Amino acid sequence: MSGRMARKSPLDDPVNAAHAWARYRQIMKLLLAVTVLTVAIATAILFAYNGMISVHFYIAVALGISLTMLLGGGLMGLVFLSNGTGHDESVDNQLPGKDEFWSPKDD
Repeated sequence: MSGRMARKSPLDDPVNAAHAWARYRQIMKLLLAVTVLTVAIATAILFAYNGMISVHFYIAVALGISLTMLLGGGLMGLVFLSNGTGHDESVDNQLPGKDEFWSPKDD
């Protein structure tokens, strides 16, 4: 350790954190609505072109689209939350120099 102090994250403030998480929940609600619409359109198009194949096929398609969109959107939302609140700037991510990293430890 080089003795550097970690900067305080803006998410440590309860007011900032409440605002950030409320915005994240709002984004996730919008994502859920878009996901439901996308699943409905996709299953309607599949039914129009293929007819009733199997109920398991449509369940698998709906679950695949839903989980992919919600997981990807949720993780991306967390990235935006972290960056948008300034939390990323509070992280000390300075790597040691090349000579410090590869040199043997002095006992």
